[in-house]
Amino acid sequence: MNKQKLFLLFLLFFYVFSFNAQTKKTSFLVSGKCGMCKDRIENALDVKGVIFASWSETTLLCDVTFKTNKISEKEIHELLAFKGHDTPLCRASDEAYDKLHPCCHYERKDTLK
Repeated sequence: MNKQKLFLLFLLFFYVFSFNAQTKKTSFLVSGKCGMCKDRIENALDVKGVIFASWSETTLLCDVTFKTNKISEKEIHELLAFKGHDTPLCRASDEAYDKLHPCCHYERKDTLK
C-alpha cells in the first residue's frame, strides 16, 4: 500500500513538473488604440497552444501564457502582425495595417522591422 502511494505521489510530482516546464509567460508591447484593437489582438491569440492572452488598452502590454511545445513566441508575434498590429519582433505589413478600422490606426514607428 505504501509503495502505491509513493508511486502515485511520484506521478503527480512528475506531471506538475512537466506541465510547468512546457509553459511560458511573457509580456510585450503591441501597438493599438481602442477596444476594437483589444478584441482583435486577444482573438488573434485564441489558438492552439496559447493558454491565456490579455492586452491592455492603457499600457499596450500583452500578457501571454503559452505552451512552448505547441507555439513559439515568434509565432505569437507573427499572428498579431498578420492582423495589423506591430510588436517588438514583427512589423505588420502595410496591407494588414491599412485594413484596420480608421479608429484603430495607431502611430507607426519606423524602428520596427
